[in-house]
Amino acid sequence: MPSAARTAARDAEANPAFRLAARAGYAANGILHLLIGALVIAVGLGAPQDSDQTGAFRALAAAPLGAAALWALAVGLVALGGWHLLQAFAPRRLPGWRRVARIFAEAPQGLVFVAVGLVSASVALGARPHAEQAAEELSQGVLTWPIGGAILGAVGLAVAGVGIGFVWMGLRRSFHSKVRTPDGARGTALTILGIVGFVAKGVALVVVGVLLVTAAIRVEPDTAGGLDGAVSAVVALPLGPLLACLVGVGFLAYGVFTVFRARYARLDS
Repeated sequence: MPSAARTAARDAEANPAFRLAARAGYAANGILHLLIGALVIAVGLGAPQDSDQTGAFRALAAAPLGAAALWALAVGLVALGGWHLLQAFAPRRLPGWRRVARIFAEAPQGLVFVAVGLVSASVALGARPHAEQAAEELSQGVLTWPIGGAILGAVGLAVAGVGIGFVWMGLRRSFHSKVRTPDGARGTALTILGIVGFVAKGVALVVVGVLLVTAAIRVEPDTAGGLDGAVSAVVALPLGPLLACLVGVGFLAYGVFTVFRARYARLDS
């Protein structure tokens, strides 16, 4: 990285306004997960809702001052994405392998947050995207490639791997390395929210990964999908509606945890 870029990265990382924007981004991400959790519970109770990010954005757009709220979420999520990208590529005194590991850990998160923020902005401008339909269409396109099945299967395994990572972080409580846990009852509550939230989100991602792998094996793009497809798959199981509601509660817990993370996040690691 050139010297001028290194200096700019260090200045941005130390900028109080940028750090404040990153914390606002955590709050925006928490609010988004609260909306998703509510939609997942609604689907578990039989409502015909889209229980993914785009469904949450469309629901918010229909609320009073929805456009303003969507713009606020967009700014916060893009800022959080920028913070993760900065964490990935800002120069650090790390050994080569640890630096590469940090890039692979932080850069995808940054890109995802920026993309979701842009979707929020597009909904604020009047677009009404459907992530489930987009995922199926993308899977259908990939499956037409000579090695499309292998690519889609690899993506599914990667998504499932991320989900397993979330479950592991929840069970091992390793998310404590990302936040400054307060003392007393607040710290206990934050830990419980983190455990429940990380495990629930991890389970949902594992189901998404399994659906993608299944679509690749069967060459059935309609089987592939995002979070909404995962929730639908859960609802179809025995006791599925109850399980979907439990997943929704987990997303609510993750949302509350992430809102608290806006205050307690470690931004110096």
